[in-house]
Amino acid sequence: MPVRVRIGLMTVTESSISQRDKIVKRKMLNRLIVWFAILTVLLMSAVTLTSAQPRARRQASPDIFTFLPASDGIVSIDVHRLLNETLPLVFAGDSAKLAQINSELDKFKMQTGVDARTFDRVILSARYTYPTSNVMKMETVAIAQGAFDAKVLLFGARLAAKEKIREEKYHGQTMLVLTVNNQIRMLGLWNMKVNELAVCALNNNTLALGSPANVRAAIDAARLRRRANGALSALATRDPEAVIGFGGNVPQTLLMNLNVGSDAMAQDVKSIQQVYGSIGTSKTDVSLDLLARTDTVNAAKNLSDTVQGLKQLAAVFIFQMPPAKRTLAQAALDNLKIVTRENELEIKTQFAAASLALLIK
Repeated sequence: MPVRVRIGLMTVTESSISQRDKIVKRKMLNRLIVWFAILTVLLMSAVTLTSAQPRARRQASPDIFTFLPASDGIVSIDVHRLLNETLPLVFAGDSAKLAQINSELDKFKMQTGVDARTFDRVILSARYTYPTSNVMKMETVAIAQGAFDAKVLLFGARLAAKEKIREEKYHGQTMLVLTVNNQIRMLGLWNMKVNELAVCALNNNTLALGSPANVRAAIDAARLRRRANGALSALATRDPEAVIGFGGNVPQTLLMNLNVGSDAMAQDVKSIQQVYGSIGTSKTDVSLDLLARTDTVNAAKNLSDTVQGLKQLAAVFIFQMPPAKRTLAQAALDNLKIVTRENELEIKTQFAAASLALLIK
């Protein structure tokens, strides 16, 4: 008996799919990929796992959020667990990848004098800017706290950068501006293409890193001594056990030019106003929790129907994926749970950590 799937206003049967030509199949697959890409971008920051050996460690001061300028998105990263527990477990069978990550951390330290291994927690603050009517850019600053002496660390930055560094004074703070002019990897994982990287000690165990303009914004926020992002900070830290938590506003300009297929599906996506969630862990699995806050209760229900339809349709296309991606996608699909509460849609899933190793380049 053919399987019937309802997506927005469209009904698809398994038998009708088999009769479509290659162009139509490709369009459907592209739409599905776009949706999974949306979820991936919202979840951000790849992969995390806890160790079976808990250890006492210093907790970052909650005042870290008072150093954030006004933001459209916040990501909170437990750096200790990410570097010391998660990545060694995910790449337990890939010593070359672990060596590469450590090499990138060493390179970052050599370039900047900043040793990311001393960080306890990093908060990424993102703000959307619009240079032109149809272009959106994301301005990001990182606030790091940890078991380091900021004065000693900045002295190391001066030695590392040598002639490629200058000092700037801003509201009584000393900001070191390093000329990098290439692509570096933050925490050994994420590419950052920067021409100038500014570093400033906001207090003795808190650093701001980013472009000079964005670090100045963090200095301004520190002078005000108040949380400018109370609601987003609460969303990003709602799960205290998460290795990564996030919360963000979704501007309509971001969704305006996004091609997600039918008009009904586009309307569902455009109803999203905020997203938040976390990446959690167990001894063997990674769990992903994503929530989308829509403008109305009815919009959340429609969005749920669309995601439910895509969940069923995804099973038709998973077999086309390469084996490594197919295993991960199938596990994520099998464990996928979709729940609607008032004007919020929650999507949860989990899968084995080992299956992620081949996907992180």
